[in-house]
Amino acid sequence: MRKSDKKRSSSLFAPYPRVPLRWLATTVALVVVATTGPATADGLDPATGPDHRTTPGYGTEPAHDGPTGDDGPVDEDGRSDEPGVEPAPERAPTSEVSWLSFPGGAFAVDSLGHTVRYRACDGDTGRVADPDMRVAAGVASGEVTVEGRSFRYRVPLIGRSAGTLVVSGPQAQPLELPGVVVTSPQPPTDPVEGARLFPLSGQLARVVADASLNPSGATVRDLSGRYGDQQISVNGALRPKAASVIKLWILVELLRRVDCGQVSLDDGVLVTPADVVGGTGQLQFETFPQVVTLYRLARYLIKYSDNVAANVLITYLGGFAPVNALIDSMNQRSTILARRMLDSSAAQRGEENYTSPDDVVSLLGAVWDGEILTPASRDLMIGFMREQTLNTKIPAALPPGVPVAHKTGDLPDASHDVGYYLIPGTETAVAFLTAGPMATGDETVRRMARTVYDFLVTPSDGAVEE
Repeated sequence: MRKSDKKRSSSLFAPYPRVPLRWLATTVALVVVATTGPATADGLDPATGPDHRTTPGYGTEPAHDGPTGDDGPVDEDGRSDEPGVEPAPERAPTSEVSWLSFPGGAFAVDSLGHTVRYRACDGDTGRVADPDMRVAAGVASGEVTVEGRSFRYRVPLIGRSAGTLVVSGPQAQPLELPGVVVTSPQPPTDPVEGARLFPLSGQLARVVADASLNPSGATVRDLSGRYGDQQISVNGALRPKAASVIKLWILVELLRRVDCGQVSLDDGVLVTPADVVGGTGQLQFETFPQVVTLYRLARYLIKYSDNVAANVLITYLGGFAPVNALIDSMNQRSTILARRMLDSSAAQRGEENYTSPDDVVSLLGAVWDGEILTPASRDLMIGFMREQTLNTKIPAALPPGVPVAHKTGDLPDASHDVGYYLIPGTETAVAFLTAGPMATGDETVRRMARTVYDFLVTPSDGAVEE
């Protein structure tokens, strides 16, 4: 799925019984020019809801964990001279929060907060303070011990650099885990080619400025190498309600466990009448109780944005905390899963799911690059996204037949569409998020989607602004 795939070393990782896990991945594309348009840049104004990030660790599940019925809101679930757009940074960006991708897991480093987190098939340390962390010359290094296991790390703070983690325990030989450093955004692989994507930020900024009723944000990342794996964003930190876009993280956590050998998609889950909620989906129209395979739950979760499947999988995975642990391990600071689908009581208590365009593309990029899932699981996930049946936004804005894989999100006060443009040789990850009235938000998403498409297919390779 990339121009050059690089095989990573295999490793023994599995949480409960250890099983061999083969991990193919590509050290690929991210990137960035973070451009900030005229709508709210931090996503924390009243239109987008309060900031529900917890302090250092994300992933604490609210006390209430059960569905309350179907009475909630319907959850469908470079440089630019443009005003309000920041110029491209002249140097590759560093990140206060980086994570090391290695076969079977991630090691997250917050160099500002001096915390780390190891999360892999064989366990999760949770967020661990390392007051002795050394940060010098753009590298964070140190050693922490958790329950008898030592984690010695050297993690550069610039994306795509090589980092190392050595794990040792009282009854095991030290295991060295080399990996690729992931930041959000990562620097482009080719800054010269990447600069050709910068004018798109100006074009998107105009669409955002025109959306007076809908605070909006867009993040776009080249995955093909055509634009040097560059990423641009306009209001990439906007933080609206996630709606059904949060289902992508639920799916990735499930597929991560499949890759670890902990579960099989052929396994069945008993779904009862108490699990049934309304909104989008197909399972609500079936007869229960019945056993439903994880494969069908995963597929329906994305294809139909099935709310029953989402809630059943949240329970199956162990509640909100494991999904939020996944989010934390990738240092996606704006995203949280805090309520089930159609749980209006939780929403009224202020328990809400949030995300940002930058976090969405961080996830999509990690999936595409093979940094969080194996190639088989990556392909399965993208296949589910290609089957999406809710096609009134990105697909509706593009000419018929343009290949896309996407996931929508709808609430009365939010409209989103995110995913991949799969145009051969120009593969691109996109996230278009809006707050405010859904109807006008839908149209804003379509305008952003078409703006990106037209830029990508122009004979001049999008190098000239309007």
